[in-house]
Amino acid sequence: MSQPNVVIVGAGFAGIRVAKGLSRAKVKVTVIDRSNHHLFQPLLYQVATATLSPAAIASPIRGILRYQANTEVVLAEVTGVNSKSRRVLAGEREFPFDYLVLATGARHSYFGHDEWEKFAPGLKAIPDATAIRQKILYAFELAEMESDATTRENLLRFILVGGGPTGVEMAGAIAELSHRALASDFRRIDPRSAKVILIEAGPRLLNAFPEMLSLKAKKSLERLGVEVMLNARVQGINETGVALENSRIFSRTVIWTAGVMASPVGKWLGVETDRAGRVKVGADLSLPGEPNVFVLGDAAHVLDEKGQPLPGVAPVAMQEGQFIAELIRKRIAGKATPKVFRYFNKGNLATVGRSSAVADLGRVHLSGWLAWMAWLFVHIFYLIGFRNRLIVMTEWAWAYFTFQRGSRLIYSDYRKGVDK
Repeated sequence: MSQPNVVIVGAGFAGIRVAKGLSRAKVKVTVIDRSNHHLFQPLLYQVATATLSPAAIASPIRGILRYQANTEVVLAEVTGVNSKSRRVLAGEREFPFDYLVLATGARHSYFGHDEWEKFAPGLKAIPDATAIRQKILYAFELAEMESDATTRENLLRFILVGGGPTGVEMAGAIAELSHRALASDFRRIDPRSAKVILIEAGPRLLNAFPEMLSLKAKKSLERLGVEVMLNARVQGINETGVALENSRIFSRTVIWTAGVMASPVGKWLGVETDRAGRVKVGADLSLPGEPNVFVLGDAAHVLDEKGQPLPGVAPVAMQEGQFIAELIRKRIAGKATPKVFRYFNKGNLATVGRSSAVADLGRVHLSGWLAWMAWLFVHIFYLIGFRNRLIVMTEWAWAYFTFQRGSRLIYSDYRKGVDK
């Protein structure tokens, strides 16, 4: 008898966990992704702020799965799913499936203002990170050549919209880049005069963390010179900066670190989604009425034991991937399968600049250096591959002891959209 076809769309945290979990199963696995690499997204902001190079946090999918004889990797962009014929569509190509795992992640959401994207790029992929890095570095270069004081101030003002983990981590990293790494590199400007502003619509930063840790993160950012604006709702963004309800902040560099929207999986399947486009799945992560079709990670609306949606973070996606791999293995072996996915929350971590972080570990709340060490250990542990771990540890050690950033490269003309 032929072996079942398991098609996995997306090689993020969830997709890779499913594929690796089926390495010894009697199935044919096809992993489809529009990129040829798996990205360790929690460290993407460090690429955007010149601490790490893209290769340090990305690994080729074929390399990760090279020893799995039952697995094929396909570089293609999925355009739809035909549930009746049980095929995944990728342009003119079709991939038949017996089991389908959709782990396609999320994209930026501008809350109905997609026109803002051109002026405030988000951070979800390596091209986003390298474009933001170039924009930040080029702002300093333009300021060095600028004779008008007002224009120079606008160039050296960096705005981040959204006070979640990405916004907090990026704000701290940009502040350290300007106040430390670039401090002695220019002759006509003082990079330490750069202003970093973090705008959050809600009453506090890091809404998923306990209030005490949110307050500590805010104080840590302020010690780095970051201006934190709470209860500040953005009304508009254009090439000159950000409009708030009663004021305008002028800046040439605005970065979007707020909302996200799930990939178009719901449209492919024609099923119910939540407001963020995430597919509402059953307790075992399958579609209602489709027990062999699963949606994982940022694309899935999954409820915890309290009836609250699980957050779109890497630990959730990895545990979902492990769960589905086990479910498929047992199902094809004719064994009883787990009926309900339960997420074990190991905690939340966010770094706030050099030697400072906040950690919510359930009953244990940490901040400062100890939380930072926990953050370092966790991120090194979950990086894929010894080479990547070694590179990241080396770059972090270099940055820690020298205050320098090793990836401060502008390799294309970025005046478009900046020099106006």
